[in-house]
Amino acid sequence: MEGRCAVETWAEFGFSGTSCTPKVQLGFGTDVFICTGSDEVYVFSAKERKLTAVLQFPGPVSDLVESHDKQVLFAACMSGVYCVSSQFLLSRVQSSLADASSSPSELKISSEFLLVPEEGVLSLLLVGSVLLTLSQRDTSWILTLYNCPKQSASSSCESLTSFSLPLVSSVVQDDDEGKTGVRRRPVLICVCSGDATPLPSSSTSSSEVTLTDRHIRLEPVLFKLLFGVDAALAKSPVILCGLPDGCLCFLPVRLAGSRPRVLHNLEQPVVFVGASAVMKMGLGHAQCLVAVGELGRVVLIKTDKGGPEGGGNTAGFTERCVPGPVVCGCVDKNCLYYSTGSDLLRLDLSEGLFGQEGQERNEETSSKTDAARQSPTSLSVCRVVALAEPAHNPAGEVELLGLSVRGQIQRITLPLEKEDTGLSKMPSTQVGRSVRDLLSAIGDVCDRASMLKTGIKSKNQILKHLNQVLNISFLLVAGTNSEENLIRCHATTKWSRLLQKDSLNLTCVLDNSSPYVLEHGWTLSVTVFPLSYPPSAGGESPSTNFSFPFHSLPAGESLEVSLPLAAAGVASFPMTVSCSLIFSLSSLLGEEAANFKGLQCSCISLPLNTLTVDWLHALQVSSPIDAQKMATSQCNNTATDTIQTFLNSRRIKCSGRGEGGGENASKPKREQFSASVRVLSELVRDMLVVKSSDEDPQGPKLALQNVHVSLLEWLLSEGFGGVRTGHQGDKMSRSVIHARGPNGHTVKLTAKEVNVGEESVGKEESLTTVEVQVESSSIAAVCGLHHAMLRRVQTLLQRVPERAASTKSIRSLGLRRALQRAEHLLQQIQQIRVSGAFGVGASTGQMTRSLLAVYRELRENPLLII
Repeated sequence: MEGRCAVETWAEFGFSGTSCTPKVQLGFGTDVFICTGSDEVYVFSAKERKLTAVLQFPGPVSDLVESHDKQVLFAACMSGVYCVSSQFLLSRVQSSLADASSSPSELKISSEFLLVPEEGVLSLLLVGSVLLTLSQRDTSWILTLYNCPKQSASSSCESLTSFSLPLVSSVVQDDDEGKTGVRRRPVLICVCSGDATPLPSSSTSSSEVTLTDRHIRLEPVLFKLLFGVDAALAKSPVILCGLPDGCLCFLPVRLAGSRPRVLHNLEQPVVFVGASAVMKMGLGHAQCLVAVGELGRVVLIKTDKGGPEGGGNTAGFTERCVPGPVVCGCVDKNCLYYSTGSDLLRLDLSEGLFGQEGQERNEETSSKTDAARQSPTSLSVCRVVALAEPAHNPAGEVELLGLSVRGQIQRITLPLEKEDTGLSKMPSTQVGRSVRDLLSAIGDVCDRASMLKTGIKSKNQILKHLNQVLNISFLLVAGTNSEENLIRCHATTKWSRLLQKDSLNLTCVLDNSSPYVLEHGWTLSVTVFPLSYPPSAGGESPSTNFSFPFHSLPAGESLEVSLPLAAAGVASFPMTVSCSLIFSLSSLLGEEAANFKGLQCSCISLPLNTLTVDWLHALQVSSPIDAQKMATSQCNNTATDTIQTFLNSRRIKCSGRGEGGGENASKPKREQFSASVRVLSELVRDMLVVKSSDEDPQGPKLALQNVHVSLLEWLLSEGFGGVRTGHQGDKMSRSVIHARGPNGHTVKLTAKEVNVGEESVGKEESLTTVEVQVESSSIAAVCGLHHAMLRRVQTLLQRVPERAASTKSIRSLGLRRALQRAEHLLQQIQQIRVSGAFGVGASTGQMTRSLLAVYRELRENPLLII
């Protein structure tokens, strides 16, 4: 081929994403119909080189076909097949031109143009007076035949018969369609025998080769070998159907009792089916069929003549693979033109490509020629998505009409192929055309390079973001729940009052001390659940989750969020606050994430650390003036736990004053419960000095004057479990503190120094200790506060260095008293267990009161922490 292709852009109207593959259809006279897969069909005048009309259908249009007399246009829509006449279209276009309007006329196709009310039609074909429709239903293809005798817009079609073809590989098809979002149009063509009578309305004489894109006249011998003797004798037209699942099926139209049968399977979606003369000296009809698959498989079906030993003729199927993917294609007498989206290629279908019949070639002289012919020739035209039937201009050049991905209608003129390749001077007109072609190709390459550059930049940003996410993930996984974790949370509790209702709020602060930035896509997740919960919860912990998405958190900064923790009167403490970071994978792709349905719900959850909110965090500390008011209001509170209700009903009997009944029995005085913690004074000084040095390493280690006040103040202000309280310091610098618990009961905390002594052999030994006592009418509050104090002291003890030595008297003093008390309590527990096992002399209520007395003894006479 000499020279380059000439590309002339006629018009550009642009179109967005489509639901079906685009199509260019030669129409009435010089009109060209352009179907983009949307609900609009564009009518372009090749003579005037402009867009003349836009047909607006009720839904997306998948296929177009004309009647044989070029008077009626059939359109396959999602709601059925519509019929538009050329007279209607011409009258509307002329009226629009009379208005001197530069814009094309818009014609709305309503339901009155509906010819066949069949939903989901993907492909159409008109054979004489028979209209064929092909649609997909779940796992099968439905081929339906209608009788349309008049072929006019006002006529109605009668359904003749319907056939069902099973899907061979629906999984592959559905997966690929899900990625691109575009449905493939099945290929329908009509094949007639070369010696058969032409269709009644066909204008093509039998002496000419009919190589259109929808009606083919095939060599009689090949027709008989492919479709059978019965179809050849009946001279019946045969419908050839190429399906997206790879099957190539055929159906004789006029043969009674015939059903669709599979002719071949390409094992990939069929993109194009046509015919070629193959031999340059044709006999007036096509000598082979050509089928092209989406992945580049080309199947040439022709007659193989038997040799001296072979006998008669057979149908030969020759397969070759060309570079793909194949987007669209068309065929000339001996050439196949197809587009891969990035280039337009020309493939020679002559005998040299697929072998010669009955001739032996010299391998040395023909190897180079075959290698050149087997490789498609690039025409240097890119981004073509649809091709119309090839045509020839008066100069003999092949002209292709194509549609680009940007919506440009292009006429592509191929130079003539000459035998002599000698040097010749190029005419000036051809030089100018070559320059235009080069500039057009450069523009296409620049557009592609710009798109590729944008795509590469977007992918680099995604990879950079993903690298940050992986670094943060490794950092958090390596230091989960560790003090050295650079990304962790801490919190502060504070009571607030709204609409005369008190509630405990938790302010959670996320500190980012790492060198990384928490970018868009991260969410702080906080889950709150109590360690103990009432039986009404159904055996499951009533947890509550809070999510706080944020846009960005740079290194060294913090994020502060607030959440409701509990309302007044709720005693489900202590509570565990679990903090974690969640990253949504869909945020990596941005707007492109909508194309990946499975990615929208995918996320990565990375735990940070766990906080604990106990009874000391939830106290409402009151000033000395408010203490009396709190005590008087406590009598109106009716929220008590199960054990307190049981004790109130029997407290008179427990105190030995309940035999008489009467007014004292109906209004008993509330019983007070208490628990205490005793710590050696010297140990308290060591603990608090170490604590102050940890907070301020440069500060002096001052001697503590009021050890008991300092210990009580430290218990209420210590950030145990990563949570601090919002108490004010002036309310806590005293030895007696009144407060209200989260369950509404008043609580009294008392700190004092106590001398613990014991008479030994001839002398008396004593120790100075600090005792912190909890008093309340709620046993739940006493237990919760006692547990919280013990855990704080235990945590602080781990930071105090071990003492060099302790005297024998201190050890013997603590062990002697603890042993005596333990033996006494053990005897009581054993008596209760024996009585309960045999059911003698003890009821359930008595056992409960006895166990409660043991429990109170353990709380009120604690061990001394030394």
